[in-house]
Amino acid sequence: MLLKIAIQGFEGCFHQIAARHYFGKGIAIVPCATFSEVSRNVSEEKADFGVMAIENSIAGSILPNYHLLQRSSLFVIGEIYLNIRQHLMMMPGQALEDIQEVHSHPMALLQCMDYLEKHPQWRLVETEDTALSARMVRQHRSKHVAAIAGKLAAELFELDVVAPNIHTEKKNYTRFLILSRKENNQFPQEPNKSSLYFQTSNIHGSLARVLTLIAEEGINLSKLQSFPVPGGEWQYYFHADMEFGRMDQFRRALELITPITEKLRVLGVYQQGKTV
Repeated sequence: MLLKIAIQGFEGCFHQIAARHYFGKGIAIVPCATFSEVSRNVSEEKADFGVMAIENSIAGSILPNYHLLQRSSLFVIGEIYLNIRQHLMMMPGQALEDIQEVHSHPMALLQCMDYLEKHPQWRLVETEDTALSARMVRQHRSKHVAAIAGKLAAELFELDVVAPNIHTEKKNYTRFLILSRKENNQFPQEPNKSSLYFQTSNIHGSLARVLTLIAEEGINLSKLQSFPVPGGEWQYYFHADMEFGRMDQFRRALELITPITEKLRVLGVYQQGKTV
């Protein structure tokens, strides 16, 4: 029986590409309209795992998803970094000179603007999703409409890539988290990364003390994201991603910071993701 993976977006989107790289091609996709729906489908056992974008090397952190993680009971069991490659695609047999409109998600259009501005005669149309744009080109057999999407969308909807890699920034990466109802206790090798939440008291130097203790254990703090505590007066909680060489480093750091933090919760311990 195929694993069911909840993703935000439509078939052929970058979330599906990330899911395939992590789990392999033999999976069943559960498309979701929102990230909240991804979390809910995994929590309610409608999907075995979820894939959720958490940050982008250009746009930065996706803050609502950090809130979703904190409110959910899900665990982070892995991650993957995907190089976002945008391609211009059309119905087979069509060429650049046939294009009258280009459809895609607003962010994808923005990422490809240097290329698109070289063709001012093209009308740019914002859509809900990159992969959905590609699917609509196929469904309507549009001869004068092109879509910007990932390579998987071109493969699934049998479109020709008429201009590959048209994105301006070639080093554009999105980090995706792999979500599960259960903690991951099986690793081919020792895990080397963890994500967690904590609060500190509103006392001068309290956060600095936490960070110092983490650093003294030889742990790299690769991410520290702050959020205001709802209803609190200038109080904050923090999401932290820690990278370490040995699990005993992480365990020792937890022992040291637990007494000086509040509501500490380990979201997951996992292996640092690969870049694909």
